[in-house]
Amino acid sequence: MSQLDAATEVRRGEELDARAVGAFLKDTVPGLEGETVVRQFPSGFSNLTYSVSVGGKEFVLRRPPFGQKAKTAHDMGREYRILTALLPVFPYCPRTVAYTEDTSVIGAPFYVMERIPGIILRKDLPKGLSYTPEEARRLCEELLDVHARLHAVDYKAVGLEGFGKPEGYVRRQVEGWSGRYRAARTPDAPDCEEVMGWLAANMPPEAGRAAVIHGDYKFDNVVLDPENPLKIKGVLDWEMATLGDPLMDLGSSLAYWVEAGDPEDVRTVRLMPTDLPGAMTRKELLRRYAEKTGVDVSGFDFYFVFGLFRLVVIAQQIYYRFFHGQTQDKRFAMLIFAVHILDKMARGVMAGEVTFRDV
Repeated sequence: MSQLDAATEVRRGEELDARAVGAFLKDTVPGLEGETVVRQFPSGFSNLTYSVSVGGKEFVLRRPPFGQKAKTAHDMGREYRILTALLPVFPYCPRTVAYTEDTSVIGAPFYVMERIPGIILRKDLPKGLSYTPEEARRLCEELLDVHARLHAVDYKAVGLEGFGKPEGYVRRQVEGWSGRYRAARTPDAPDCEEVMGWLAANMPPEAGRAAVIHGDYKFDNVVLDPENPLKIKGVLDWEMATLGDPLMDLGSSLAYWVEAGDPEDVRTVRLMPTDLPGAMTRKELLRRYAEKTGVDVSGFDFYFVFGLFRLVVIAQQIYYRFFHGQTQDKRFAMLIFAVHILDKMARGVMAGEVTFRDV
């Protein structure tokens, strides 16, 4: 069985008009001919990702999810613009091909990019792939180092100065995610008022640092080189990218990081193989980030709690769609358990049961 990430049949209710997509691409890409075949990448909970093959040439199409969505979320134009701007200085971006706001093609705005073939690590390693403890550590270092490289990009030099508003970013994030949680809460979800209150009361002062931040940087959003599975060759899923405090980005990433010593309930929500023998811990990753960037990480407890709460909101927003019958994807039913576990973990950090102050 191939270790390469592969598309499968399109989920019911998420079909695309292959003829319309093919006609759009043939009008956009010179010399493109042949039959259009559409398949879907099965993972991911937000924007939908499809494989589109036209005459044997493969592209990737991204569109918003079906059903109700937040007003500012799922902006295909933003993804397209940041990928186009970043590629010359951050070669891990996919090369963009086309973007359209014309909803007559598939019923929503979408963009198309070239595919970066490779290995994507999900909950468990693909069959036939293994890492020694030393290799697992090197892979973690590579993941962290590419993240730090993104944060070092001179966003003004690549024309992204207006891509976001770094001033007041932390406050807007805390207030914005709190509002989104309250709007998406269902009767079976925790109220999270304790966490939201703590975040509002413990916001750090304006740090004056700003960077391009990915917003969802993690193992299953990077592509590994099949010839050398210790090297990253691509970074995907830029829908949350903006300009802001890079420690907010790192906090969001480390919130996904379930390690071998975590409690059993936390380990049940592991989405990636971050607990491999030899894998770095969250504290080790934070320490390396500080060494690589020179950023003061002494107040990282706040950023980690924010990262956990942000995952609570993302999971709850997706679960909300399932709860109200806006999607038929049965994976979403289990997300309510993740909401409760992550809320509990955030409160544990707030209580000092877990801390990064000793990094």
